Amino acid sequence: MEERGAVRRKKGNLFVVATPIGNLEDLTFRALRIMREVSAIACEDTRQTLKLLTRYGVHKRLISYFQPKEGQKIPHILALLDEGKDIALVSDSGTPGVSDPGYRLIREAVEAGIGVIPVPGPSAAIAALSASGLPTHRFLFLGFPPPKSEKTRQLLLSLREEEATLIFYLPTRRIVDFLALAREALGDREAVIARELTKVYEEILRGSLSQLQAEAGGRRLKGEATVLVRGRQRGKKESA
Repeated sequence: MEERGAVRRKKGNLFVVATPIGNLEDLTFRALRIMREVSAIACEDTRQTLKLLTRYGVHKRLISYFQPKEGQKIPHILALLDEGKDIALVSDSGTPGVSDPGYRLIREAVEAGIGVIPVPGPSAAIAALSASGLPTHRFLFLGFPPPKSEKTRQLLLSLREEEATLIFYLPTRRIVDFLALAREALGDREAVIARELTKVYEEILRGSLSQLQAEAGGRRLKGEATVLVRGRQRGKKESA
């Protein structure tokens, strides 16, 4: 039982802060203020986060928080929050928890009664969708497809009737094989490859799955990309 007159200690807040996916100018004013004010920043790669902080003259304690060892850091971060310290959670780029570390910490913070506050900003999936030219009223984000081709094929087959625009993250070395599997499973639909978004060599390729497969197969693409595939159109027969 809590003693009479005892002061209940206020817990800190966990700020989920989106950071640039390439161009450092995409950091929001609010995100910058939050990172300056918190007690520490939990980040995926301290070296990557340090580049961003150095750009804006922010000096802050960094806590390395990355897969698969994120579980080892959660108790420490929760303890700081319980002491009343505010913590910012960031990933190497984009929004934490979206195909990046963060979900487990956020979930446990919620369960512990800690305030979880989103600080929205860049997201590769939304940036790619906004400029894709594909329908945006309904979309399905699927993150990174399974590493094995057969599992990817099964996933794509399960999406044949889905009418939403499909969004995937892919390392560029897998794009050609993925496009071939998508064409086989879904038909020769409209698709988009958005690569190096907001960076110097930003590129958005549009066309049918077969056209993009031929173009990507004739080039050596680097980095990671967002691949979007149009959903099933009612009354339209998908060409092979």
